[in-house]
Amino acid sequence: MHIRTIEWNPDTPASLTPGTVVMVDQTRLPGELVYLRIRDIHEIWHAIKTLQVRGAPAIGIAAAMGVATAVQGLQTPSTGVIVEAALRAADYLATSRPTAVNLFWALDRMRSVIHASGSLSSDEFKNRLVSEAMAIRDEDAAMCRAIGKHGAALLKDGDTVLTHCNAGGLATAEYGTALAPIYVATEQGKTIRVYADETRPLLQGSRLTAWELMQAGVDVTVICDNMAAHVMKTRTVNAVMVGADRIAANGDTANKIGTYGLAVLARAHRIPFYVLAPSSTFDLSLPSGERIPIEERAAEEITQGFGKRTAPDGVKTYSPAFDVTPGELITAIVCEKGIIQPPFRASLASGAF
Repeated sequence: MHIRTIEWNPDTPASLTPGTVVMVDQTRLPGELVYLRIRDIHEIWHAIKTLQVRGAPAIGIAAAMGVATAVQGLQTPSTGVIVEAALRAADYLATSRPTAVNLFWALDRMRSVIHASGSLSSDEFKNRLVSEAMAIRDEDAAMCRAIGKHGAALLKDGDTVLTHCNAGGLATAEYGTALAPIYVATEQGKTIRVYADETRPLLQGSRLTAWELMQAGVDVTVICDNMAAHVMKTRTVNAVMVGADRIAANGDTANKIGTYGLAVLARAHRIPFYVLAPSSTFDLSLPSGERIPIEERAAEEITQGFGKRTAPDGVKTYSPAFDVTPGELITAIVCEKGIIQPPFRASLASGAF
């Protein structure tokens, strides 16, 4: 898939600022492909919070561009004033979603640039922020392609992959993480088939993964989440490939709710379970997944998803957006540097992969 999920469009070729953040509104898919054009930090925050932009890498890119957006309209010769505004913007964007570590990684990277660039003129400072945000985007695209290359080595011609949520080009700068090996394997001439879990309650698998795989000409079949065990038992599934929003030092991995159940099912059916994510998703400061914060979403996403009530008015709900898969259920973790084998605590600490 060659759609660019998110990018920065300068108003003129002469300068990076002012400019517009252009991103696919993922809440409108698969019905229509609509691009948001944003020049306001509050709209960036809203886009992240409401899943108009989603997927850990894409969220990080959006936040980085949001910092640049926040200061581009400030008309002051004082770089100090702009520095303070940029730091406030980073703090504000950090409140949008709690689980994906890429968000905080990207904002920390922008903070480092902010602190290092205070001696620049105001215009130079603004351009420097945009340049860094664009670098984060371009580096993510390169990392995804590398993940695809390493992951494709795990797939043979004729294999069938089961995946969950959307960890494709829509979730990243382009190409994706869990879907990247499928794209690369297809480019290599292999025939790969995919079962895509619909991924309740917001259906990112059926709305997004199926849509982008079909755009790329990949054979994809959508199944309900609770069909996965039956499919593993009665159909051929050669691998489960999923993305990640945060990976702890022992390999415990937070990903979209339902991923943990798939890992248990894969172990029961002796199917390899692979996690694919850029190294910016690693959070080695956390010893295990027990310390990963789990976002809870609004009750309405369960009781009246997409505007239609499907549960009694006033019923109690529990709506975690993510779960944590224990490292011992993961066959391997694939990042842009290579394939990481268990034991993950030692492998991740040594960087020997």
